[in-house]
Amino acid sequence: MATTTLPLRTPLPVQTRLAGVVPDVEGHILTPILEDIDRLKQERNAVVLAHNYMTPDIFHGAADLRGDSLELARLAAETPADVIVMAGVHFMAETAKILSPDKTVLIPDPRAGCSLADSITGADIRALRERYPGVPVVTYVNTSAEVKAESDITCTSSNAVRIVESLGVDRVLFLPDRYLGAWVATQTDVEVIGWEGACEVHERFTGEEIAELRASDPELAILAHPECPPDVLAASDIVGSTSQMVGWVRDHQPAKVVLVTECSMADNVAAEAPDTEFVRPCNMCPHMKRITVQNIRTALETMQHPVEVDPAIAERARRAVTAMLEAS
Repeated sequence: MATTTLPLRTPLPVQTRLAGVVPDVEGHILTPILEDIDRLKQERNAVVLAHNYMTPDIFHGAADLRGDSLELARLAAETPADVIVMAGVHFMAETAKILSPDKTVLIPDPRAGCSLADSITGADIRALRERYPGVPVVTYVNTSAEVKAESDITCTSSNAVRIVESLGVDRVLFLPDRYLGAWVATQTDVEVIGWEGACEVHERFTGEEIAELRASDPELAILAHPECPPDVLAASDIVGSTSQMVGWVRDHQPAKVVLVTECSMADNVAAEAPDTEFVRPCNMCPHMKRITVQNIRTALETMQHPVEVDPAIAERARRAVTAMLEAS
């Protein structure tokens, strides 16, 4: 999603931000909470960064800056705020802290984890380096700070192919998502050595499900995230990251579309494409849904929960993330 780094400013009225995004009754309930968040952000010199998978009340109502993992990494490094509230999962908050060590980074619920990030450890990478000496390690940003610290460079789904090819080598270790790695391997001549991690949201989609959607309406545009299994990608019209999906819908304004990814994203994109009908097979991320407007408000009130990264780990992880940003 295209985003702009903004100075801290007085936001649009809550009612304006929520118009057409949530039902009026829900908006009435949300308004005092979001007004509290606005006030606290001004008092704390804080911003809320929101991932595309946040619910619409957060994405449109509470967030100052929005985007996919790559955009959030950039914005965390660029924002003039003293406090960053990460409306996302824990590895995203860690990445913000890695890039902005002097800022306070809060995550409203520290239990907001990630099945993919949990699938690999720093020890796993050290073992892989022994098995494949000299092969560079490209690590998806959906990983812990410890894992990033053991990596040569990170990537996101939007820049994975470009990052792999930027290294100028014949083969790479690509970790930890096996489906994203398999898709990258189809897009480049570089040999991709993968891992067995997966996102619990995207791996639940099936090619049979996509075929049924296609049969129900041949004119339906089907966009799939590359963390989905190969049969899903093969049955889809376009494969792209969350930001690429958003851009495609915005640019093409299709009559009907299905976004094969976490289902809150369709709710958020729908606000930008009011004439598009969104068909919604819904796989919801239970970790993302731990973040709510209520606990965002609490985080700003109490300055909980601060994210800390060991400085020695952060320094090494920062090199990998910075290498990605410079290559992007």
